[in-house]
Amino acid sequence: MKSISILGSTGSIGTQALTVARLRGYRVEALAAGSNLDLLEQQVEEFKPELVSVNENLLERARSRLSVKVVADPCEVAQHGEVVVGAIPGLAGLASTRVALERGAALALANKESMVVAASLIWELVAQFGGRISPVDSEHSALYQCMVGESLEDVHELILTASGGPFREGPQDLSTVTPQKALNHPTWNMGAKVTIDSSTLMNKGLEVLEAHYLYGLALERVKVLIHPRSVIHALVRFRDGNVKAHLGKPSMQMPIQYGIEAASISMRFPGDVRGAPRPELPFTDFDLTGTLELSHPDLNRFPCLELAYEAGRRGGVAPCALNAADEIAVEAFLAGKMGYLDIPRLIEYVLERCPTLSLSWESIAQTDAWAREMAREWISVKGLGARANVTEKSL
Repeated sequence: MKSISILGSTGSIGTQALTVARLRGYRVEALAAGSNLDLLEQQVEEFKPELVSVNENLLERARSRLSVKVVADPCEVAQHGEVVVGAIPGLAGLASTRVALERGAALALANKESMVVAASLIWELVAQFGGRISPVDSEHSALYQCMVGESLEDVHELILTASGGPFREGPQDLSTVTPQKALNHPTWNMGAKVTIDSSTLMNKGLEVLEAHYLYGLALERVKVLIHPRSVIHALVRFRDGNVKAHLGKPSMQMPIQYGIEAASISMRFPGDVRGAPRPELPFTDFDLTGTLELSHPDLNRFPCLELAYEAGRRGGVAPCALNAADEIAVEAFLAGKMGYLDIPRLIEYVLERCPTLSLSWESIAQTDAWAREMAREWISVKGLGARANVTEKSL
C-alpha cells in the first residue's frame, strides 16, 4: 500500500487522484484544498488523512467542522506521504513542489507551471535530495510510456496533441468569444483556468515547455498537432523515421495512477525514463474506428502557442513572466474586464518587456511579482482606452 498526499485535493486532478486512491487502496496521509470546504469535509470523512490545509480565511471554520489537524500552508501537506501528487494549479503550486523535493519525496507532478518556471532549480533539488519526478499530465505521461525501453538519443522529436478546444473551427471572429463559450470544452472536464488556456492553446504551449524541460530535448524538437478526438495523447518520432503513438480514452485516471506508481522509479534528471509500472484500474474500452485526424495548429488564430515557444527560446525568467501574465489575463477575461483577444495581446506585452535575468528562486519571485503588476496596469489602462500610456516597471 502506497501512502500519498495530494496538493489540490478538491480540484479536477485532485478528486480523480482520490478516485484512484479508492480503487487502488492507497493510504491518504494529507490533503491540501483551497476553499471548497464542503468537498474537503467529505474527503476527510472517507479517507481520514492526518492533516489538511485550507485557505487561511477558512481556517477557523475548517477547524470547527473537521475532525483532523487543519493548517493554512500546503507546504506542510507536502511533508507527508511516500508519493506527493502536486496538483495545485498555477505558480501557487511551486512552493509545495519545492518542499516535497527538498525532503526527497517521489513527486507525481500535475502542476506543469513548476517545471515551466523553475526546471533547472527543480532538477538541482532532485539531484541534491534524491527525490523522483513522474509526469501526470496525460500528454507527458503518454510521452513517458512511449519512451520506456528506448534511448533518448534515438528520439528525433516529441509530438503533443491538442483537441483544438471549442474554437478550432469557429467562430471566425474570436473577439465575440465570451467566458461561457470559452469554458465549454468539447472533450475534457478541467478547472476554469486550464479550460481557458486550452481554448487559446496556451495550455499546450506550457506543455511544450514542460516536455522540453522534462525530457531534455531541444525546444524546436517538441511539436504540436491538432487532434480533435483526443484519442492520441502524444507521439514520439525516432531517428529511423518510425513513430510510436499513445492512444487511450480521454480520461485522467490512468495517467494519474501511472504517475503515482511510476514516481518511486522515475526521473532523476531530464529524460531519465525507467521501467513501466503496471496499472490496475478497471479496463475501459474506447472506439478505435473512424478517422484519427491530425493537423497543424493555426498560429495566427492561436498566437499564445507561439508566445510560449518564444518564452522558451528566451529562457531565464521569460517563462515565469509568460505564466504570470497568462494567469492575470485569464482571471481578467473571466471577470469581464477584457476581451478574449486581449489575452495574447497582454501576454505579448509583458513578455516583450521581460528583463534578462539568471534563474534563481529569488529571480522567479521578483519576475512573477513584476509581471503581475505590469499585467494589471495594462488591464487598468486598457479599460480607460489608453493602453499606450502604461507605466513600465523595472525589476
